[in-house]
Amino acid sequence: MDQALVHPETPRIKIASMSPRTRLAIVSALLLLIPFTARAEDSGLSAVLVQGDDWKVAIDGLGFADGASTDKAGNLYFSDLKSKPAVIYRLTTDGKKEKVAEAGMSGTKIGPDGRLYACGGGKVAVFDVNNGKETVLAEGLKTNDIAINSRGQIYITETGKKQVTFIDIKTGKAEAADIGINKPNGIAFAPDQNTLYVSDYGGLNVWSFKVQPDGKLTDKKPWATMKAPEKKPDVAGGDGMTVDASGRAYVTTALGLQIFDADGKLLGILPKPQDAPLTNVALAGPGHSTLYITCGNKVFSRKTQTTAALVILPGGGK
Repeated sequence: MDQALVHPETPRIKIASMSPRTRLAIVSALLLLIPFTARAEDSGLSAVLVQGDDWKVAIDGLGFADGASTDKAGNLYFSDLKSKPAVIYRLTTDGKKEKVAEAGMSGTKIGPDGRLYACGGGKVAVFDVNNGKETVLAEGLKTNDIAINSRGQIYITETGKKQVTFIDIKTGKAEAADIGINKPNGIAFAPDQNTLYVSDYGGLNVWSFKVQPDGKLTDKKPWATMKAPEKKPDVAGGDGMTVDASGRAYVTTALGLQIFDADGKLLGILPKPQDAPLTNVALAGPGHSTLYITCGNKVFSRKTQTTAALVILPGGGK
């Protein structure tokens, strides 16, 4: 079979019939394109990352870290699911680790009222971040991760049920908002607070929805395509996610932290800092410009040039 150079937008070029000099010229031209391709990909992340910086250990000695989120001040919240008992912690902007509550929550998000909304252990609950007081909103669920917007609309992923579930913040009533994603997992709002993203742990897509005033989800579509390992080419392992103020989405996956622009184009992948499950991500710290990930028994951080998309209160406050 003839060798050929193929590009989706150009005709097929047969090499076997070319002279050696022509072949060499074509190969040399292609080799020259490689650095430009790499630079094009790097340029997408150059607006996000700080040159020369890398992952650093922020918190060590945990059992299993998950549930990363941030508040107005830039404090990081996360859970240690395998400590006894399980604990929700706060890492303050000056580096202090504080216990918020004893609870095993795989998903946490600060709501527009400043309280910590969380899901785990089959329930959705709200915590007073000052004293750790817990108020249960809903129970009997197959909880995984949680998102809440400026209107107080709460959504959780119930991975085992292939379901995205809407929780009424006033009554605690839970109802299916979408059914059919293979393994819905990570969940986050776009900066407009009206677009919801959901990652598929058992597939390749990050899905998007339009959020209606009554909580219904419409206009479901595959918004971004995650890269998957060679051994499991159809399963990217999309887990926790967050979105920055420019609309870029950060999704924890089997390959590492995959970063997408506001249109769903993959900008690049940051490899995992250790060989352990990469479960969640948040932009926190001073100015909400430090990227934090929960990975196995540690929380890692690195500086960025971006900032978090925070929950915007009605009237424009934060």
